[in-house]
Amino acid sequence: MQPAKTVALDSHAAATLRYIRASMDAAGTLAVPGSAGIAMGTVGLVAGILASTPQLRSHWLAVWLSAAAIASGAGAILMARQSSRRGFTLLGAPARKFVLCLAPGLFAGAVLTGVEYHAGTLHAIPGTWLLMYGCALISTSAPTARIVGVLGSLFVLLSLLAFVLPESLQTLVLATGFGGLHVTFGLLMGSEKPWQREPT
Repeated sequence: MQPAKTVALDSHAAATLRYIRASMDAAGTLAVPGSAGIAMGTVGLVAGILASTPQLRSHWLAVWLSAAAIASGAGAILMARQSSRRGFTLLGAPARKFVLCLAPGLFAGAVLTGVEYHAGTLHAIPGTWLLMYGCALISTSAPTARIVGVLGSLFVLLSLLAFVLPESLQTLVLATGFGGLHVTFGLLMGSEKPWQREPT
């Protein structure tokens, strides 16, 4: 009878460990609603249109900075609403992980923007934004979803293109990234079925 009891205990322990691991993995993920990507992308497309108009072309930097603030607010609200539906709080572990992964890239982008502005190299700002935002998204794919990392990789590739394109095409590149990519991936994610990182 002893071997049978040992096998039963081993099976029970293994099942318990699997349950604990699955619970920990679930607690470390954050829902990414497609509606957030669509909303942010829509703001990006509008910014691209506005920055391309003759009246605002010389103020493209202000237009895009304003769009970034609006898009960030909209995305944060939609993500917070989705997370609350799943029982997460803004101060919970998944949200903290997301912010810790996202913040360094965005902070570096802000610092480099200031440096490039004061140095008069405004043509490098779009590439910098796309690069640092892409790197930030790749980092956030750990607590969110793998598809976010794919999106970030495309932003990085687009940034390389932005660095070599003439200044006249910078607004188009920004609209393609912050507008087109966001909307496309938002639609792929689906506004009602947020993608999650699969447990490993």
